[in-house]
Amino acid sequence: MQPVEIYTKATCPYCIRAKRLLDRKSVAYSEISVDGDMAGQMKMAERSGGRSTVPQIFIGGRHIGGCDDLHDLDYDGKLDALLAG
Repeated sequence: MQPVEIYTKATCPYCIRAKRLLDRKSVAYSEISVDGDMAGQMKMAERSGGRSTVPQIFIGGRHIGGCDDLHDLDYDGKLDALLAG
């Protein structure tokens, strides 16, 4: 299983939705909260090609995007293969 990292904020409904999908799939992930963490937000934006919204999700070190992107991968049947590596 590829390592999964997800940058989040506590009250973000898209973050909650993305984490629920990962939880339903029993995927372990590292959650990086950027609540009030400007340095963390800057690092997230740098890693994601300038995106400043949350969540930003990385699978195996590869940026896959946000919540909608994660759900699109799942809908298209590509998420499980990506997670497996």
